[in-house]
Amino acid sequence: MFEKNAGNLQKKMTIRVWLNKGMMALFLLATLVGLVVLGALFYRVLTQGSGYLSLDFITSLPSPSFEDAGIWAGLIGSIWLMVIVAVVSIIIGVATSIYLEEYAPKNKLTEIIRINIQNLAGVPSIVFGLLGLTFFVYMFAIGYRLLAGGLTMALLILPIIVVASQESLRSVPNEIKEASMGMGATKWQTIARVILPAALPGILTGTILALSRAIGETAPLIIVGAAAAIYTLPDSLLSKYTAMPIQIYNWTARPQEEWQYVAGAGIIVLLAVLLLMNSIAVLIRNKFQRRL
Repeated sequence: MFEKNAGNLQKKMTIRVWLNKGMMALFLLATLVGLVVLGALFYRVLTQGSGYLSLDFITSLPSPSFEDAGIWAGLIGSIWLMVIVAVVSIIIGVATSIYLEEYAPKNKLTEIIRINIQNLAGVPSIVFGLLGLTFFVYMFAIGYRLLAGGLTMALLILPIIVVASQESLRSVPNEIKEASMGMGATKWQTIARVILPAALPGILTGTILALSRAIGETAPLIIVGAAAAIYTLPDSLLSKYTAMPIQIYNWTARPQEEWQYVAGAGIIVLLAVLLLMNSIAVLIRNKFQRRL
């Protein structure tokens, strides 16, 4: 009997070992597929766009000729947009998450609001473009201006920031909150001095991902009137504007093969700006993590 049980145990252990190896191989294969596809995309963009990438390309305005075309107007427009998006979405998103997690009563209405916010995070971006067109362009009469584009993009990433901030606030242990309250701190003092600093790394991570999505979106900006080609730079919130994704989309739609290489150079600039944004945000996040 003992030998039979030992044999069955050995058989089960062998199956588990092979199952573990199989799952590890499957996960490794999934990782390699993603890396290979990403590497192929990077290779194609670099080989197409590196020949047209130069300082003149970065500092030049759009042009009907591919030899003189540049991305400066789109670069400045994207920076303006990201400033508006970051200020509006971070303030409203974090404030909303604080209210839902710390102040809102725990009832069915609050739960419905949470579920709807999570669902909004998966809504196609063009729907937010139509929403921005209706409210900001027509109802509030802002017109096809930079402010309308920035507010529309802020709406797009707002649910992502709210959900990420809620999860970060929820991850703070209750013992820390109770200890602060037990020391005589008010609820707001506990939130500002204990909960928010502990949740800040997670909030910044969600914000990084949200802003990374916003800078590459094209459909909402087309709906709210971003120009495909503009020969002046925005100087106020009510200026006409364009953005790097809009310019790249416009270049790729042209029939001449040379415009595809110009678009490749624009994609390289867009990726560089995205990596710079993410690097700065990661440095800020790591700085706060070291303080905790």
